[in-house]
Amino acid sequence: MQAAIYILASQRSGTLYIGVTSNLVQRIWQHKNDQVAGFTEKYGVHILVYYELFDDIVNAITREKQLKKWNRAWKIALIEKQNPEWQDLWPTII
Repeated sequence: MQAAIYILASQRSGTLYIGVTSNLVQRIWQHKNDQVAGFTEKYGVHILVYYELFDDIVNAITREKQLKKWNRAWKIALIEKQNPEWQDLWPTII
């Protein structure tokens, strides 16, 4: 399994959620199917708009913590640099 950080959105420039996982496909499927109780289910945050892959989970967790400290404008700029149309990246990872 490859570690990853990911950003989900409710819509373009909508509510954002940052997570970390050792299995990106499984975790995003869980979010999309409301298998994860909590924030993403409550606010309908299901669109995969950004992700980064890592060789180990320690580096992924470090990056997740870094991104969570960023202000919203920086997070949006990061997303839009790689995904300017805020396309759902789910089909690219399955």
